[in-house]
Amino acid sequence: MFAVDGCLHRYCLSCMKQHVEVKLLHGVLPKCHHENCNTQLNIPSCRRFLTPDLIDKMNQHMMEASIPVTDKIYCPYPKCSVLMSKAEVMRYTDNVFVGADRFATGKCIKCQCLFCMNCKVPLHFNLNCGEYKRSNPNSNMEDVKLKSLATKQSWRQCIKCNHMIELAEGCYHMTCRCGYEFCYTCGAEWRNKKATCSCPIWDEANIVNDRRRRRLG
Repeated sequence: MFAVDGCLHRYCLSCMKQHVEVKLLHGVLPKCHHENCNTQLNIPSCRRFLTPDLIDKMNQHMMEASIPVTDKIYCPYPKCSVLMSKAEVMRYTDNVFVGADRFATGKCIKCQCLFCMNCKVPLHFNLNCGEYKRSNPNSNMEDVKLKSLATKQSWRQCIKCNHMIELAEGCYHMTCRCGYEFCYTCGAEWRNKKATCSCPIWDEANIVNDRRRRRLG
């Protein structure tokens, strides 16, 4: 048996293992499965049945959840892309670069590269942000391409953290990795595990595909 730390609700160990794995693979921090219980599961208690890769994933999700959405910043260098908080970047950068906050300059805590925190691009030396944007009108072209692809593929963007989400199978009740719940069809928020719209909850074809995948898996 598995007892959840904090609330002591008890579950079959294999059932809890499956519950935690599914949540982590969908980018969501697992909570106690008991109705109306929001007790967060922790790594020490889950370590007994999680693989090292899933433990790392859970640790990463916990770090992401601890940073407010408005404070999240990613390293703009493609080979790095590490997640940091703005406060963390400024503390780290101030130790090595005097006046970093005045020039909105950040230094990645992982790859050590400098970048512009306003434009979210590698540091544009000898140009202020306005000059950089005027000389690089297509600097956000990758974002434009991503949104165009998302429209073609019917992906949805979480309005809370802007993360792109694709529905492969299952119902239309989506839970983003940031915890925000919404309807995949229209984007309306789900509150207290209930829809606030009148859209269908599922498409029978998606449910059939989900069941088939689980049997084959």
